[in-house]
Amino acid sequence: MASASNVGTVAALGTAQTLAWASTYYLPAMLAVPMARDLGVNTPTVFAAFSVALGVSALVGPWAGRAIDLHGGRPVLMGTSLFFAIGLVALGASQGVWSLFAAWMLIGLAMGSGLYEAAFSALVRLYGHGSRSAITGITLIAGFASTVGWPLSTLLEAQFGWRGACFAWAGLHLVFGLPLNAALPRVAVVAPSDSKKPLDIDAVPQSAVRARVTTALLAFVFATTWFISTAMAAHLPSLLQASGASLAVAVGVGALIGPAQVAGRLLEFGFLRHVHPLLSARLASLGHPVGVVALLIAGPVLAPLFAVLHGAGNGILTIAKGTLPLVLFGPQGYGLRQGWLMLPARVAQALAPFLFGLALVRWGAGALLLSAGLGIMALLALLALPGETPRSNR
Repeated sequence: MASASNVGTVAALGTAQTLAWASTYYLPAMLAVPMARDLGVNTPTVFAAFSVALGVSALVGPWAGRAIDLHGGRPVLMGTSLFFAIGLVALGASQGVWSLFAAWMLIGLAMGSGLYEAAFSALVRLYGHGSRSAITGITLIAGFASTVGWPLSTLLEAQFGWRGACFAWAGLHLVFGLPLNAALPRVAVVAPSDSKKPLDIDAVPQSAVRARVTTALLAFVFATTWFISTAMAAHLPSLLQASGASLAVAVGVGALIGPAQVAGRLLEFGFLRHVHPLLSARLASLGHPVGVVALLIAGPVLAPLFAVLHGAGNGILTIAKGTLPLVLFGPQGYGLRQGWLMLPARVAQALAPFLFGLALVRWGAGALLLSAGLGIMALLALLALPGETPRSNR
């Protein structure tokens, strides 16, 4: 049973993650249009700057993970609270294209060291193999980031303009985010010379090939599933309209994604936590392809089913990004390994809106066959993964 201190840690970190996601990843959806209008650029330019931030976050991930391996999550996440605030102030003060991109690059530095991967690494540093429930807990709380972030950004923009909204989010990081991350327990600092290099898999020759294959398969799974998730987040209303749904239906169906993600995480926290994380990930990877088949066959009448299956599967796969590296490789060097595993996923995430947008223009609703195909490939990769940790890696 989780102790009161563990519950407090999960609550604090989950709340800080909600703030981090709401003020960065979900910010452009509400502020891109007024931002572009005021700066004299087109809206795609703002999203291009956001994509650059995602690319920067991919490069920062391994470094941040290694820092958490050595020093724990508390100092790293406290530092990212400051970087979030600085980046958002810079964004609110930007006057043109160059300052816009520079501000998003600063935010990208914070995203690479302050979102889920860093939070997962912080929990593994604290709790080791017993981190699965804690990882699920913070994703349950932060699953409401869009529910909180979109209305609050809209309200702040209406009251104070998009610049005032950015400044307000920066203030929230200083007033709430920084103390919440500071509340994380301290851990003993590990000297670099005393920590096994987690990617030095040749140190265990008997499992080196297996470890490389497992790493490659995991990186592929994370990249494909993040591509699908980001593509759906960017284009779902247009996709549903291309399949025959009205705009009102498309918006209503899209609103089911968030609750479905939380429901999937509740399922993981309840029933599925008693099974191997690999099994729950395999089941979750079926959600999007099965939903696509239902939507393409029956049309808008089954659009709600598509949204629920996609959302629930995506919710569980978010947890799998934290639990699968832990169960397959163990807690040693988790942060650095997580950073490298997620680097291709961050790149795929940055490219997804543009590439899937091209597919949507060319094929209409048929673009769903692309995302469903990627989902099937992710399932095949998960089926190829070993079900147990190699003995030499334990």
